[in-house]
Amino acid sequence: MLEELTIEGLGVIEHASARLHPGFTVLTGETGAGKTMIVTSLHLLSGARADAGRVRTGSPKAIIEGRFRLPSGAGEVAEMVSAAGGEVDDDDSVIAVRTVAADGRSRAHVGGRSVPVGVLGQITTSLLTIHGQNDQLRLLKPEHQRSALDTFAGAPAAKALTGYRSARDTWTGILDELEQRRGNMRELAQEADRLRFGIGEIDVVDPSPGEDTELTATIRRLTDLETIRTTAVSAHGIVADEGRSVIDGLGQVRSLLESSTDDTLRGLLPRVAEALTVVTDVGAELTDFLSDLPTDADSLDQLLTRQAELKALLRKYAPDIDGVIEWRDEARARLAEIEDPAGSIEELEAALADAAHEVAKAAGKLTAIRLKAADSMGKKVSRELAGLAMGEAAVAVAVTGDRASADDRLAVDCGGELLHAGPNGTDRVEFSLVAHRDAQPLPIARSASGGELSRVMLALEVVLAEPTSGSIMVFDEVDAGVGGAAAVEIGRRLSRLARAHQVIVVTHLPQVAAFADNHLVIGKQVRSVGAGKAGRTGKVTSTVRTLDRSERVAELARMLAGLGDSDTGRAHAEELLATAEAERGPATEGGRERAG
Repeated sequence: MLEELTIEGLGVIEHASARLHPGFTVLTGETGAGKTMIVTSLHLLSGARADAGRVRTGSPKAIIEGRFRLPSGAGEVAEMVSAAGGEVDDDDSVIAVRTVAADGRSRAHVGGRSVPVGVLGQITTSLLTIHGQNDQLRLLKPEHQRSALDTFAGAPAAKALTGYRSARDTWTGILDELEQRRGNMRELAQEADRLRFGIGEIDVVDPSPGEDTELTATIRRLTDLETIRTTAVSAHGIVADEGRSVIDGLGQVRSLLESSTDDTLRGLLPRVAEALTVVTDVGAELTDFLSDLPTDADSLDQLLTRQAELKALLRKYAPDIDGVIEWRDEARARLAEIEDPAGSIEELEAALADAAHEVAKAAGKLTAIRLKAADSMGKKVSRELAGLAMGEAAVAVAVTGDRASADDRLAVDCGGELLHAGPNGTDRVEFSLVAHRDAQPLPIARSASGGELSRVMLALEVVLAEPTSGSIMVFDEVDAGVGGAAAVEIGRRLSRLARAHQVIVVTHLPQVAAFADNHLVIGKQVRSVGAGKAGRTGKVTSTVRTLDRSERVAELARMLAGLGDSDTGRAHAEELLATAEAERGPATEGGRERAG
C-alpha cells in the first residue's frame, strides 16, 4: 500500500504531505484546488513522462516522494529494488522519489539509490494502477479489451498464450528461413560457383597435412647441401667410424673398468654404459640423416615449384596448409547443401506445415479458454452494471476469429478458416453494450456515453480484482458524468473493491465520498504577494488535510450544494454519511475506529 505521499513544487501545490491508510480513501476539494496534481504526482512516480510545465512557478523543481509498504508475496518487487541497488527498509517499505527540474530534466530514486526513470516505473507500476479518463479511452481499443479478458481468465489463459507464442516463434522462424532460401537462389548459385572453383584449385595441388612446414625445412637444407653433408660426415666419422671413434673409445673404457678390481672405478660403469648408448643413438641418427640427403641439388627446383603452388593456396584460403585442407572440407559440405536446394526446400516446407499445425492447435486451446472466460466475464460485469443503476444494460464479450486474406504470410488454417496468427493469438475480442433486453449488442466505442464508460470500467475493475489483493488502485474522476442513484452505487462498488485493495479516488460526488474509510480534502489558499496598478495580487497554493467525522459532514454538505454552513446542508450530509456507514460498517482510519 501507499503509506505516505509528499509533494513539493508541483502545480498549485507548494508543499503538501499526506498519510494514507488501507481501504477506501477519497480526495475532494474545490475546482482548481489541486486534486489533479495528486494524480499527476502518482503518474510521475509510475514513470510517466516529465513535463516541465507542471513545475510550480518560482520553484526550481518539483519533488514527489512516496513510501510504499510491500505486501506479502511481493518478493519480485523487492528483488527489482535490490537489483537496482536500492534497499527495502526493515518494515518492508520502500521509498520512491521523482524530481522534475524547471528545465525539464528528471531524476528518479528507489530505496535510496538513483535509478533510470524506466526502472522506477517497473517497480511502482507493479504496485500502483491508475485509472482516469485516458484509461476509459484505452478501454475502447481491441488490444486492451483482449488483455482484460486474458486477465480475467487468469493462469490458464497465460499458460495457453505462452504455449501459443512458443509455437508461433518456431513457425515464423521456419517461415523466415524458407522465404530467405527461396529469395536467395541467385546468391546461392554464385556461392556454389566460388566453392567449386576453390575446391578444384586445391584438389589440383593436392596438399598433404603439414607439407608446407616440411617443404620449407627441406628447401633450407638443399640450399646448402654440400656444407650440411660435410658436417654430417665429419660428425659421423668422429662418433661411429671404425678406428679411433668415440664409440670405440667408450668401448675400450668400458673394458678397462670391467677388468678393474677397484670399486670406485667399477662404479663408473653405469655412466659409461649410458654414454655409450647415447653416442650409439647419435651415430645411428647421423647415418639415417646422410642416407636421406639427396645425392645432388637437382631436385631443388622441383621443390621450389611445389612451394610456390602451396603459397598460392595460402594466400587465398588459410594461413597454413592444414587450414587450406579444412577450408576444402567445409566447402564440400556447404556445396552439398547448396546443390540440393529442392530437397532442402521440401524439408523446410514439410517442417513449416507441421509448425503451422502446432500454431493452429495452440491457438485453438487459447480460443477455447477465452470463449469460456468471455461468457463468465460478460455475466459478472453485467451484474455489476445492474448494481450501478444501468437498468437492463449488459456487456457482451465476443471472441471471434481474426480473418486473414489469402496473401497474409501469417495466416493459419484453424478448422477450415484462414485466420491471422498475431502475437496474441488468432482472436479478436470486442466488448459490446446491450442497452436493454431486446437491443442489439453494439461496440462500446459507438454506444456508450462518458458516464456509461465510467461505470463499465468500474464494473470491469471490480470483476478483475476478485482473484487478486494487495494492489493500489487510483481512480481519477471515474464517476464523471454520473449522478444520483448511480453515484451511490459507484460508492458501494468502490467500498467493496477496497476490501481487497487500497483504493484512492478523486471525486466531486458526495455520494461516492460518503463511502470512504478515509477522507482527504485538497484546500486552496490565496496568499498576498504585493500590490500593483490593478490592486493587490495573490499566489494560489494548495494543502492536503485529513478530515475527522465532523469535518467530513461539512465537506459533504459543501459538495452537495455548497451548503456547508447551513443546518439543512449539514443535516443532508449527516444523513448521507450515516447511511453509507451503516452499509459498510464502522469507518476506520489506519485500522482504528474513528470517533464521531
